[in-house]
Amino acid sequence: MFRGQRLLSAGLIGVSLTIASQPAWAQLTQITAVQIQPTPDGLNILLGGIQDQSSQITTSVTDKTLTIEISNAQLRLSEGPLFRRDNPAANITALRIEPLAGNRVRITVVGQTALPGVTVTPEATGLSLAIAVTPPAAPDPATPAPTGSTDNPENIELVVTGQQEAGYVVEEATTATRTETPLRDIPQSIQVVPRQVIEDQQVQKIGDALRNVSGVSILQGYGGSTTNYTIRGFDSFVNLRDGFRDDGFYAIYDPANIERIEVLKGPASVLYGQLAPGGIVNFITKQPLRDPYYSGQFTAGSYNFYRPSIDFSGPLTTDGALRYRFNAAYESTGSFRDYVNGQKLIFAPVLTYDISDKTKLTVDFEYQGLDQTFDRGFMPDPRFLALPISRFLGEPSDSYDFESFKGRYVFQHQFNDAITLHNAFSAQSYNAKRENAQPLIIDGFLINDRFLPRRYTDVDEGAESYNMQTDLISKFKTGPVEHELVTGFELRRQQSGYVFRRTPFTPINIYNPSYGTPIPTEFDTVFDNDTTTDNAGIYLQNLIKLRSNLKLLVGGRFDFVTLRAIDLVNGGSRTKTNEDASAFSPRVGLVYQPIQPVSIYASFSRSFQPNFFEFTAPGVVLEPQRGTQYEIGIKSELLGGKLSATLAAYEITKTNIPTPDPNNPDFVIAAGEAKSRGVELDVIGEIRPGWNIIASYAYTDAFISQDNALPVGSRLVNVPRNSASLWTTYEIQQGKFQGLGFGGGLFFVGERAADVPNTLNIPAYVRADATVFYRRANYKVAVNVKNLSNAKYYDSQGFFIYPGEPLTVVGSFTLSF
Repeated sequence: MFRGQRLLSAGLIGVSLTIASQPAWAQLTQITAVQIQPTPDGLNILLGGIQDQSSQITTSVTDKTLTIEISNAQLRLSEGPLFRRDNPAANITALRIEPLAGNRVRITVVGQTALPGVTVTPEATGLSLAIAVTPPAAPDPATPAPTGSTDNPENIELVVTGQQEAGYVVEEATTATRTETPLRDIPQSIQVVPRQVIEDQQVQKIGDALRNVSGVSILQGYGGSTTNYTIRGFDSFVNLRDGFRDDGFYAIYDPANIERIEVLKGPASVLYGQLAPGGIVNFITKQPLRDPYYSGQFTAGSYNFYRPSIDFSGPLTTDGALRYRFNAAYESTGSFRDYVNGQKLIFAPVLTYDISDKTKLTVDFEYQGLDQTFDRGFMPDPRFLALPISRFLGEPSDSYDFESFKGRYVFQHQFNDAITLHNAFSAQSYNAKRENAQPLIIDGFLINDRFLPRRYTDVDEGAESYNMQTDLISKFKTGPVEHELVTGFELRRQQSGYVFRRTPFTPINIYNPSYGTPIPTEFDTVFDNDTTTDNAGIYLQNLIKLRSNLKLLVGGRFDFVTLRAIDLVNGGSRTKTNEDASAFSPRVGLVYQPIQPVSIYASFSRSFQPNFFEFTAPGVVLEPQRGTQYEIGIKSELLGGKLSATLAAYEITKTNIPTPDPNNPDFVIAAGEAKSRGVELDVIGEIRPGWNIIASYAYTDAFISQDNALPVGSRLVNVPRNSASLWTTYEIQQGKFQGLGFGGGLFFVGERAADVPNTLNIPAYVRADATVFYRRANYKVAVNVKNLSNAKYYDSQGFFIYPGEPLTVVGSFTLSF
């Protein structure tokens, strides 16, 4: 799978060295003050502090929105990390000034009835922007904005530019509504982990970024290859990638091309179909930029870890209509676990073409290859928790080879100011091969209190999925009431194959392991299944602005799911299974904003999951599992909008869980029920210039409330009653130590049930991390230390238990232009 990896790795390092030879940017300028003054036809904006006339100022236009970007500049306002005004002038509805990555500042001006124009004039005290809104047609996006006269003969250059996120402040997300919606207008808890947090924490396994979010517990995936989650008490084996479904065993993500991570708490079936009721994680990928951007990074750390990566982006045409982005990374690592190692390769090109000022097409592709040891961790038993965390209970030759190919297009056309069509198609293919010595589960787990029985497995698996989404977004009014209506449908087919072979194998002494038993060559085939799942969904959602401070979100989705399975085990004979399920999933929520920075909300939502392969005594497929959530909360923007907080309380009830039929144990009935109740707090933003924070706390009470076989009251697996996190960084803003920064964090996870019934609890732990870094205009050096106290801790896989990393040091060097 990894032929030529050494060449690629050397090539990526070479790119980093080549970048170092390019000229550095000019000295940074800082915008220290913003003054605005309404005028008869618009607005005057004075940006205090800009004195360098070599700064490049660029513009782009969309509909009634003017975007101005200033390169080689930082926004350093005493009142916070961003500047925002609603209705600052009679014909302007919004003004927003915010920092971007790569030392840039973006100014967004939204006209009420027409496109704003800008005249730029350098002045002694800063930079003056005269914004005017006039009825004539909008200028060509590729045409530079006019520049005003000045006593300084050097006018500032204006060209078309792009966008890139920066900082911890996030105000909008797409996961909750399928449109860019302010978080404060969403009647449901949604948390966003921005790119800056991923970089500051030097996240290598993308799942670790979710430790910053309340109510989310890491659920180690398939042999340590994937990462899933327990959210609000319920396991989630499905993720989203840019709004498209990625099923659990094949959902492998890499930080290289992830821009941010959005976590929607509670049922999400109203927009995404069959899902667990706890919530969904949506990985948002990086998109092409209008400005040239080149970045190379080399990272190395404990356990022979090294990773070169690149991120290139920019225009391919002079007018910026065709743009690209290319991310690539190669990773090679050992482990604190004996005989465990792995290699990973990812590359992800993206192209965006502005067909016109109303029409845009984006095409992307992603390849990932994984070649690593398949590690099953430990059994859920106290004797295993007493073992050294390095102890490996498989064979040194155990392996897992995985490849994925993902392609997608996104087409968007704006018919007019009120109607937009969004159409997207995704195709994904996965192939995997597993060979390993697998623990054999028996009563008591061990033979003679020391030997773990095993069998050897040989598994081939793969899947292909095709997904089409089409949304029509309409904005209109009924009297004084404003509507944003999303009408859409989704079609999806997934075809998967799974061949499972096994044979008896030698037990292993867990206290004094001996490896090297010859690998078997003959196996019994236990499973040989081909499965096709078709899903059709139709959904409708209306975000209604009843008043300026009162918003109603109402929606629903009908889903129709068909499963066809063929079992080929019995001598090539075919056993066919055909099952159907359907459900309606509603959501209703209300947001009240008594004052501008505060939102009080309440919502009701439902989810569903088919109970395929679960039959009642008459042979009828059990009705789908249903989840019902009631949630109330309050969202607040503190410190002038630079810090945001969400406090939420909820109750989720999951019903129709299969449980044995007391009158016929060979069948099931829908008598099982589980509940989860909790309170969550999330805080993120900038306390003062250069001082960032992301923190969380969750209290979760998740338990079995009804069942015919399991003890009622048993805690659900991998759900701590209490969990919390705190991460903060500070970067010196001026003086001779400008750019020097440091930070640290604590991650607390309370005691969790390892199984049901609750025979073992996974111990609570506190993990401490730290970082120190030095950032200049076009390079950054950073050292991160994870698990400073070398705490012993474990994560759950749902059954198996995985030791967490001990003290680990990671260093990185990044060049960006």
